This record gives sequence, structure tokens and C-alpha cells, in this order.
Amino acid sequence: MNPEFRKITRDGLWDNNVIFSQSIGLCPLLAVTGTATNGLGMGLATVAVMVACNLLISYVRALIPPEIRIPIFVVLIAMVVTFVDMVMNAWLHEMHKVLGLFIPLIVTNCAILGRAEAFASRRPMAEATLDGLMMGLGFTLALVVLGAAREILGVGTLFASASLLMGESFSWMETVIIPEYRGFLLMALPPGGFLMLGFILAGKKLIDRRLVARQARPIPIGDSVAENS
Repeated sequence: MNPEFRKITRDGLWDNNVIFSQSIGLCPLLAVTGTATNGLGMGLATVAVMVACNLLISYVRALIPPEIRIPIFVVLIAMVVTFVDMVMNAWLHEMHKVLGLFIPLIVTNCAILGRAEAFASRRPMAEATLDGLMMGLGFTLALVVLGAAREILGVGTLFASASLLMGESFSWMETVIIPEYRGFLLMALPPGGFLMLGFILAGKKLIDRRLVARQARPIPIGDSVAENS
């Protein structure tokens, strides 16, 4: 893989993850992640918006006057979000009803405007499109992980109502993790989302520290000689 593409992929999914590293877009994260299904639906909608916006902005970047680029970016993002909202209302109506106002509010997600300004407006279309895809998938990963943790601890299920909200083809995702579980109400409420997010961020920090320590560990002399030979 192209080293630049590899870096873009790693940044979007892990190193510069919208939630885990930048801590932006927390409003939809905490509002819709009562279940993993809701998180997946919101994440996929955001992926579509980020990919389309990065591609569009990179394509027309030479035509955008620098003095008014931000208002133009906002208009383009709003146009894409409106299209995604209409598509979901037409083909994923149940999911659209559950997510409600949070789909149009994708326009206000700082991650989308931030990537448009910092990356898409300065890079070729291929790199900009990949960046939108990876940043969107990283955001989706955060939504699904948090939603899954809250759903399992809250009601003992995973991807509940996936077939109802996303179609019968997603019925295989519905799983009962803890049978006859009475539930933990706190996880279904916003405070539970904050607590779980804190634990997830702490876990990521611990993994990052171990990765850095492993990379900094000196190579034994015998292994180094063997590699050189």
C-alpha cells in the first residue's frame, strides 16, 4: 500500500480518530448510542457524508475563493446531508425515525468541516476520498463500540432491532448476550454514556502506551546481527 494511504488509514481509524483522539462529535455519540444498532446507523450516515463532502470539496477546491471557503464548505456539507437524510427517509424509514433530528445535525459535526478545511481542500481527490472514508469509519467504530458496551450492560443484548431498523438482511446481527438480564438503567442514560466513554478512552491510552513502549524497546544484539546477516 502507498505509504501516504497507509498513514491516512491509520490516522482515521486509530491515531487521529474523531472520537478517541480528537474528542469531537460527542453530541451524536452520547445521544444515539443507546444501542449498537443506532450507533451503526448514525455512523454509516456520517461515513456517506464525509466521503461525499471530501470528494466534492477536493474536486472543486481550485474554484473556491479562499476568502469565502468556509461558508461554501458549509453549504456543500448541508447539501450532502440533506440528500443523505432524504435517502434514509425513503429506504431506511424506521432508522430515520429513531435517529430523528441527529441526521440533519450532521451538518454541525466539527469533524466534517474540519477535514474539509484541513485536508480535502488541499489534497488530490483520491487522498481526500480515502481520508473521508477512514475518518468516517473511525467515527463509526467509536459509535458501535460505545453503543455495544452500553447495550450489553444496559439490557444484555447486542444489535437489538437491527432487522426492524435496517432491514431483514441484518437480522443475523441480533444477539442476546446475557439471557434473562434485568438491565442496568444507568447505561441507557447519558451519564452512562459519559462513564463508558471514559473507560474506553482510558483503554485506548493504555494500548497506545504499550505500543510506544514496544517500539522503543531495544533490539537484542544477537537478533540485530541475525537480521543484518
